[in-house]
Amino acid sequence: MIAERDVLISLLRVTQRGPVSRTLLVKSTRATAEVVERALEKFEQLSLFDEYRGVIEVSPKQRAKITTRALELGADLEHVCRLLSWAEFEMITAQALEANGYRAINNFRFKRGKERREIDVIGLDKPLIICADCKHWKRGLRTATALKTIEAQIERTKALADVLPRYLREIELENWETATLLPMVISLLPGQNKLVNRVPVVPVLQLQDFISEVPLKLDVLYQIRRKIKPHQGEIDKYL
Repeated sequence: MIAERDVLISLLRVTQRGPVSRTLLVKSTRATAEVVERALEKFEQLSLFDEYRGVIEVSPKQRAKITTRALELGADLEHVCRLLSWAEFEMITAQALEANGYRAINNFRFKRGKERREIDVIGLDKPLIICADCKHWKRGLRTATALKTIEAQIERTKALADVLPRYLREIELENWETATLLPMVISLLPGQNKLVNRVPVVPVLQLQDFISEVPLKLDVLYQIRRKIKPHQGEIDKYL
């Protein structure tokens, strides 16, 4: 398992800037060539990379899967996080949502009046809409920073709730009668706070488990409930 973990970390490191040769990957890993080749054979079966004529290529989605696998095998979180781009962090968030039956949309852009807004990742599972802000920080969220971040995410979520009827077709909510929007902040590393003003701050490694428990925690989470029938343009209730 340790050898597999080391190969995964090497795979993340050497493919940060694009495709690399299989030979370079083998040389850059501390394990023996035989061990590396055996691990690569397994990873190829798991579709963790693509290879053509000795050149290995890893897509952002595959890098997200490699990251999750490496962490499951005990890789150091801070070290692995330094190898991730912002987009890959968001991809891991989307994968955690999808693993729990949500439909995920990355970088959802919308307009409220003349303002253009964006939410990093939204997850949809009737009647819930999780609005996630992904913070690619190398340290856990401290209290003061968390408060500012939470306030901003609540405001973005309210803005989306205000204009939700305009985007029913785009995000496939035509058959929904109501929606409950939940602001959330995802961090790379654990911080001092798990719940700030009823908004969860969730380390990305704990996200999949947390999402599975959301229906049981609704009474303690900040919610924006919304009727989304045609011609109803007001938020019904802020909790």
